[in-house]
Amino acid sequence: MSTKPPRPTETELNILRVLWGGPRSVRGIHEVMNQTKPTGYTTVLKMLQIMTEKGLVDRDDQVRPQIYRARYSQEQTQRRLLGDLVHRAFGGSVKAMVLQALSTKKSSPEELAAIEQLLDRIEGKEK
Repeated sequence: MSTKPPRPTETELNILRVLWGGPRSVRGIHEVMNQTKPTGYTTVLKMLQIMTEKGLVDRDDQVRPQIYRARYSQEQTQRRLLGDLVHRAFGGSVKAMVLQALSTKKSSPEELAAIEQLLDRIEGKEK
């Protein structure tokens, strides 16, 4: 059996973004999601049922209303998705992915400084 977390769909990611802010009921998730895009309550409920089956969220059945929480942190999920992207779209080349990302959108001086600091740390040059 695989220990990798399942890969969420776009809709599941939208729900996870809400849950990374803290555990919520279906109604609470629905209210937050409706602020950016109208979403039906039953749609959110059905997605949470699917996400529970897939192992993306945990449901606390001991309280009413039931409370959902993300099983994996935002960082774990991002790393999984990024790893998949590097493998599938860039043939496993992190360098190709980073160069493409940097060429796609102009980076701010702060972003470039953070990237440079990360590279220095990776190379063991941090002072």
